[in-house]
Amino acid sequence: MIESKRKITILGSTGSVGTQALDIIKESQRYEVYALTCNSSINKIVEQARCHLPKYVVIYDDKYYIELLKALDGLPIHVLVGMEGLIRVVTDEEVDIVLTSVVGNIGLKPTVEAIKAGKIIALANKETLVTAGEIIMPLAKAYGSKVLPVDSEHSAIFQCLNGESSSTVDKILLTASGGAFRNFSKDEIRHLKATEALKHPNWSMGRKITIDSATLMNKGLEFIEAKWLFGVSSEQIEVVVHPQSIIHSMVQFKDHSVIAQLGVPDMRVPIIYALDYPERHYNSVKSLDFTQLSALTFEKPDLDRFPCLGIAVEALKLGGTMPTIMNAANEILVDAYLKDKIGFYDISDTILKVMNQFSNIKKPTLEDIFETDIETREYVKKLLG
Repeated sequence: MIESKRKITILGSTGSVGTQALDIIKESQRYEVYALTCNSSINKIVEQARCHLPKYVVIYDDKYYIELLKALDGLPIHVLVGMEGLIRVVTDEEVDIVLTSVVGNIGLKPTVEAIKAGKIIALANKETLVTAGEIIMPLAKAYGSKVLPVDSEHSAIFQCLNGESSSTVDKILLTASGGAFRNFSKDEIRHLKATEALKHPNWSMGRKITIDSATLMNKGLEFIEAKWLFGVSSEQIEVVVHPQSIIHSMVQFKDHSVIAQLGVPDMRVPIIYALDYPERHYNSVKSLDFTQLSALTFEKPDLDRFPCLGIAVEALKLGGTMPTIMNAANEILVDAYLKDKIGFYDISDTILKVMNQFSNIKKPTLEDIFETDIETREYVKKLLG
């Protein structure tokens, strides 16, 4: 008996996670691409569509719709556009897994609709849980939808907790590489440009997430995600800087046993784990050779040099729409830093200014979150002139 292939919709197929997922799918016989989506990377998605021949391709930015339609003319592919198109391809009955790898709050609404349709969510979009974790996780439980983490750290924690009772967890140890500026002083960091921040020592990631790694905001966002994914308090989460990125995260239990998940720093590992769950299959990822490891070291994060981590933890404690405000401000500011319009510490300084400016809605609806996100972005853009 031939097992049917799992049909996958990829939200954000032209990004780092999306392209790696397609490489995995190409070398495996277990999956079939049902739909590909992107914001505006038309050349890349046309290339992907011709290679994988999905049933649907969705372009979010409608000004590229006609161009995409012409580029795929003659192929057995339906072209859709905008949010309506995204929702269509995550809720169709044939879809088994939705890989949400878009950057930003654009992924929230289609993820909600996919959850309501009972789909398996392979989650690589941080903003979904950062801004709406309090809504998303109960919703997934109500609709019987599995949310499987694709971040290497959360995948590691998920694996460490497999078969364990949540009541036995003492704390989650969330590891961080420390980013490109770990060994620089505050005065040195102040003058470093985005081109330097993009030189991550271990991981190959998208531009935005690599800057977030340099500021430690990435770890702050993961801190918030971990709280919602694993149902723990913020006091049960500890960030540990581990420069080698071999231990992807750990869980300490009440008997003081610690379980860790180790592997080479390769994003394909957590992607494959989420797509195959609960099975494990052989893949082409390089094995970890312990005889080649000279040392595994750990240190506390420096919140003076990297204040964004502390800001994210505070936003979680404040709750409500404050994580949305923080996240939206960070996205605009990171983009400005990438364009050399602001300095490194302007990111954290301005986020704090914006958080103090906006009122916090303590029990937000999804509409409150969307509105707050838009208002914050517009405010920050005005601040930047």
